[in-house]
Amino acid sequence: MKSYRKELWFNIKGRRAFINITNEVERCLEESGIKEGFCLVNAMHITASVFINDDESGLHQDYEEWLEELAPHEPVSRYRHNRTGEDNGDAHLKRQVMGREVVVAVTNGRLDFGPWEQIFYGEFDGGRRKRILVKIIGE
Repeated sequence: MKSYRKELWFNIKGRRAFINITNEVERCLEESGIKEGFCLVNAMHITASVFINDDESGLHQDYEEWLEELAPHEPVSRYRHNRTGEDNGDAHLKRQVMGREVVVAVTNGRLDFGPWEQIFYGEFDGGRRKRILVKIIGE
């Protein structure tokens, strides 16, 4: 069995964003040479997410509005976490809802997606460098 590991780095200037990282993950798979196995894509920060869904701008706006309703950024005083001097209590909750990681089957050297599926990086507390781990195992 082979194993491949790569870190993808992001520095989102704004507070929040959804970035389609499917092409970057596919490049990792090609570099790995693995034809059959599994690909893990994992946000390595507690205020960021990796998830799978459709790459449609209306859906992304719906996510933005829905997450802000669930865990509004302001007032920052509403979150006990922010008593530590942070202002990102909402980002931790948004990450919890959107998820930490995805695992995609690798079949015949390709990510084995359903219709319309794409991999996204969700940033909920931007302004600094953050990384995603891509780990691929198989043959």
